[in-house]
Amino acid sequence: MRRAFRFRLRILAGVLLFFALFLITRLYFVQIVRGASYALHGEHQYISSSQELYDRGTIYFTQKDGTLISAATLATGFLIAIDPEELKNQESVYTKLSSLLSLSHTAFLASAAKSTDSYEVLAHQVSEAQGQAISDLNIPGVLVERERWRVYPAGSEAAQTLGFVAYDNGNTLAGRAGLEKQYNDVLERPAEGLFGNFFAEIFANLDSVIVDARSAREGDVVTSIEPAVEQKLDQEIKALNAQYSSTETAGIIMDPKTGEIIAMDSYPTFDPNNFKNGNPQYFGNGLVQHEYEFGSILKSLTMASGLDAGVIQPDTTYNDTGCIHPNNTKVCNYDHVARGVIPMKQILFQSLNVGAAFIADSLGHTRMRTYFTKLGMGEKTGIDLPAEPLGNIRNLNTNQDVNYDTAAFGQGIALTPVEMIRALGALANGGTIVTPHITKTILLPTGVQKVIPYAAPVEVFKPQSVNEVTTMLSQVFVNDAELARASNPGLPIPRVTVAAKTGTAQVVNPNGGYYQNVFFHSFVGYFPTKNPRFIILLYTNRPQGVKYASGTLTKTFMDLTNFLVNYYDIPPDTGPYADAS
Repeated sequence: MRRAFRFRLRILAGVLLFFALFLITRLYFVQIVRGASYALHGEHQYISSSQELYDRGTIYFTQKDGTLISAATLATGFLIAIDPEELKNQESVYTKLSSLLSLSHTAFLASAAKSTDSYEVLAHQVSEAQGQAISDLNIPGVLVERERWRVYPAGSEAAQTLGFVAYDNGNTLAGRAGLEKQYNDVLERPAEGLFGNFFAEIFANLDSVIVDARSAREGDVVTSIEPAVEQKLDQEIKALNAQYSSTETAGIIMDPKTGEIIAMDSYPTFDPNNFKNGNPQYFGNGLVQHEYEFGSILKSLTMASGLDAGVIQPDTTYNDTGCIHPNNTKVCNYDHVARGVIPMKQILFQSLNVGAAFIADSLGHTRMRTYFTKLGMGEKTGIDLPAEPLGNIRNLNTNQDVNYDTAAFGQGIALTPVEMIRALGALANGGTIVTPHITKTILLPTGVQKVIPYAAPVEVFKPQSVNEVTTMLSQVFVNDAELARASNPGLPIPRVTVAAKTGTAQVVNPNGGYYQNVFFHSFVGYFPTKNPRFIILLYTNRPQGVKYASGTLTKTFMDLTNFLVNYYDIPPDTGPYADAS
């Protein structure tokens, strides 16, 4: 019995081994020996799945409930090509194809005339319906191939943040701007084909089969950009730029505690779906790459530095003469008017340059430079976007009082907008510097979300110092909001307390000095003041017809604040507007 059982077992094992060898041989024959032939036959017969079908990871926006929304992804369709040698009747083929595609008659005939070339592409990014219709025509010499390409569903919204994918001077397709460039190593995929190769996987490189180092870093990029907030910011920015015929208008909305950027937008911009027709001047992100002299919004940081150092108190007074002359240079209030004896709390309320200079003089050069450096001025923020400069605070390397006096109210030093919001964020989060960032996690192929590590917060101010400045800025906003309502009847006021400051700066003349009637307007605000959820920075460059930022940016800021309060259902806090209606 045992011998018979063993005999039958050996026969069964032999049969299984035979079938296994047969399958392996057949796979080898199909994939290796006749692979190219079958692929070519498939192309001619129907629709080809190219072995180099483009693949790339997705960039996601994150809705407020955590749902991921594709911001940069892949669309699938077809490319249409011809083999000129196999075309029977060029005019007939053109007539059939042009009824389904937008084809140039001249270009088609030029491609069809290349009899020595077996492959001429006629059209890319052809829709599923068009590709299927052309395939159904079954025209000899016409090839319908699967194709993927990069698409950006939101169009121009956040375009300068997302970037785009393009070829370099050679044949390398990669991210060329924005997050596409910053995380190219994460998003790109090797061109190994849709199906791969069984034998290449097993025999070519065993190490790469067992452990693929690349797969450990491949993934999708999950950002903190909230799509509804981004859309609202985009609408407001475009409307503001059009209203005042500015050369540029932009804004950032950030969580001051974490540094997560909720929305980031600039105009003019471009559509990454059609970047070839865009202006390369706008491919970069000005919020990260451009430096500006921001003017009076920086006074709040000067005030916080003075209070934190103990050289002034909220009720400290000085004699405001309207103008001073450090190093024989005239420095004046915006209106050249003397105020007399003024307490510190009025410096921000009345936006007094002479008052800011008084604080700078009280701090002294070394202490003021130390505070500004600790606030991150003159260094990169570490934001996860390319081409960030340092900012320019070289004037603080001199020993000239005038350079410190003017820096105290935002003139003579130039910062990027993201550098500015990081510094101002210290007023909204208890006195620390955080790292502004776009990306929350990398979503790995396994489904695991890899958290991106950013630098830990660094304390700059004591909480009491920023609380005192916040109280001052809350009073500033009440005044600005009432002025905005006077010129915009019916403008709703936020149901939370807000701390805010405007800035109006003269634009630098490249030939020296400043233009007299060309201005850069900025606005910063955060709320609710008791426990800030958001900080907003807005600016518009060279607006026409309005001199002061309170006239251009206050309404837009209030519209955004009301939207965020309602969208995130932020409850009223205690303060001047808590019970307003």
